[in-house]
Amino acid sequence: MKRTFCSFPVHDFLQVKEQMLDWANQFGICCFLDDHQYRLREHSFECILAVNAENVLHTTKGEAFEQLQTFIDQNNDWCFGHLGYDLKNEIEVLQSNNADFVKFDDLFFFIPEIVLILRGNELLVGVKSRAHAQIARAVFSIVPATARSPLQIEIKSRFTRNAYIDTVQQLQQHILRGDCYEINFCQEFYNDAAKIDPLQVYKALSRESPNPFSCYYRLEDKYLLCASPERYLRKSGNRLISQPIKGTIRRNNKRTEADQLNRETLQQSGKDRSENIMIVDLVRNDLAKVCTEGSVKVEELMGIYAFPQVYQMISTVSGEVENNTRVTDILKATFPMGSMTGAPKKRVMELIEQYERTKRGLFSGAVGYISPQQDMDFNVVIRSILYNASGRYISFPTGSAITYYSKAEDEYEECLLKAGAIKKVLNG
Repeated sequence: MKRTFCSFPVHDFLQVKEQMLDWANQFGICCFLDDHQYRLREHSFECILAVNAENVLHTTKGEAFEQLQTFIDQNNDWCFGHLGYDLKNEIEVLQSNNADFVKFDDLFFFIPEIVLILRGNELLVGVKSRAHAQIARAVFSIVPATARSPLQIEIKSRFTRNAYIDTVQQLQQHILRGDCYEINFCQEFYNDAAKIDPLQVYKALSRESPNPFSCYYRLEDKYLLCASPERYLRKSGNRLISQPIKGTIRRNNKRTEADQLNRETLQQSGKDRSENIMIVDLVRNDLAKVCTEGSVKVEELMGIYAFPQVYQMISTVSGEVENNTRVTDILKATFPMGSMTGAPKKRVMELIEQYERTKRGLFSGAVGYISPQQDMDFNVVIRSILYNASGRYISFPTGSAITYYSKAEDEYEECLLKAGAIKKVLNG
């Protein structure tokens, strides 16, 4: 039976969004994507939810992309899931030997039993049965759980401040030798005995840091609580867009002179501008592998966007693909995203493996959907909490772009800035 959608009126958008989220948490598999009403980001949907799995694909590197394309073609339906960073080992001759404590699959996608789309004043319910009204009533009848007492979770780091600074200086020696131009280097913050309510933590993170590529993603005992500001890749018809972020500065008492000065400082920063341009070039090269000749262009270069804690420098790169271009060919050409690797991509991924102390896994990968028309939209998994409930392990890596002109102390402070909202949620 083919999936059909029915529309139901919505009188309180924010209330229904919270009801959707609480209703979804009863299912062992769910994916809740929320743009927090950032209307400038070319979103197809303000909020989309997929729950329960009619069919699943979970695999490790090897033939993951071919298996995904077969899965898409055979099901011809809505498909939600994730691409883990370590799929890099299928695209290039690379390896991942660092420890992995969260343990998401390298690739996981599922065909949901139910798809809910919330936009404006309507809720669309998509199922293959005639249960549309029953599901809508179930969602509308949910009473969202009340917030619990603040958490007090001790935060540990894989790097001391001095060890981080020393590692950055070693990476700068690689840059000096010509091994690379820029490298995204990450450190992991964690706790290995954490007990949390993932749904309540996600809600708290969304209140503290509502960002346009947020996600509550549950795969049984593993959770992603994501407040990402960054898009990896969107396909709409034949058009692709990627929106890499490079350049970050703290907000300072919103709508004050000091805050505006910070914005202008980021806009004029030679270091951040050079980082952004390097990544834009990398993204252009990646898109050119699959786009028609001459179609790749930079639509916006180094735009400054405001988020709750930070200003970010974001560029938009687009291109056009032929009608018969496969989804997985596009993904293989562009993954992992340049903003989370550096340039040249293969060499910096070797250095990331050498100098980072844990496996990235889902962090700096992507979560999103593929539609029956093989349109798609994926975020970049950053500003995120990853949680393995069975192992009580909580992880939130952060990183920054290292160039020869970077000041190691400043890069360390940038990591702390990016971790600030999460630390506040986990530690009162």
